[in-house]
Amino acid sequence: RVAADVLRRGERTLIVLGGDALTEAGLALAHRVAARTGASLTAMGSNGRIARGRGRVAVNRIPYPVDQAVKALGGFRQVVLVACRKPVIFFAYPGKPGSPVPDDADVHVLARPEQDPVDALARLADEVGAPAASVPDAGPRPEPARGAITPESFAPTLAALLPEQAVVADEAITFGRGFFPGTVAAAPHDWLQVTGGAIGGGMPLATGAALGAPGRRVVNLQADGSAMYTLQALWTQARERLDVTTIVFSNRKYQILLGELANVGANPGRTALDMMDLGNPDLDFVGLARGMGVEGARADTCERFADLFAQSLRMQGPFLIELPT
Repeated sequence: RVAADVLRRGERTLIVLGGDALTEAGLALAHRVAARTGASLTAMGSNGRIARGRGRVAVNRIPYPVDQAVKALGGFRQVVLVACRKPVIFFAYPGKPGSPVPDDADVHVLARPEQDPVDALARLADEVGAPAASVPDAGPRPEPARGAITPESFAPTLAALLPEQAVVADEAITFGRGFFPGTVAAAPHDWLQVTGGAIGGGMPLATGAALGAPGRRVVNLQADGSAMYTLQALWTQARERLDVTTIVFSNRKYQILLGELANVGANPGRTALDMMDLGNPDLDFVGLARGMGVEGARADTCERFADLFAQSLRMQGPFLIELPT
């Protein structure tokens, strides 16, 4: 009832969703509440699983970069948490706030992470008198892009080709920060994320998803630096004949760490910068995959990627696509 009273005030209110609130059922209930009360919806920045694609309610995530996160939450007077804790900035930065939630905003808890958010949202929807609400149309499924591979061209290409009920294991890191808007009209799928601060979980996450959901194609969106921590997952995929398509974004550097150095005001010298470089020698992910028993190929354009991705979907077993970015 506290959350219902907050929503009835008419102030700018943000409902932040985490955990099972991001299932198809949870999102549908949250959308009913938002449609009835005028509240806005967002997901936490890192989530174990989100139901996405056509027929599901689309929500954005709180951005990772601190300035973008503060801007996204700016102006909200009331914040309601559902199966999550108060959002915080991932690291402490000089002169930056520790949370993107405005200092003058009131924070309320509808459901703690260990509680049932779907039940809580259903009760809230009844309390505010929220009728059934249709899922907003995501628009037509996009066409594959043409030309160079960029975040803006890759996302709609993936959305155009992603098979129904695919599982996306996302450790694209910096290259993938803008993928969400371009993939809302994809076929229904589940989107998995690495939820901690460590890197290297993407390939094991994809492997586990393929073992746990046989019959569903798993698509691993994988940063190159992170891939090097757990590359042996490819061997497991080959041994178990798992239906995983691994897409490696190969920028040959730890861009995430370069960004963190800039955020703390560091002025790195040559030795520090060399430690962020994945060249000298360049990594050959197609060759590395082959050594693990996984077939692979390299794509320099969206057209070539689309052909290889479609090929991987026709195969039984794993396949790797390296995208120089």
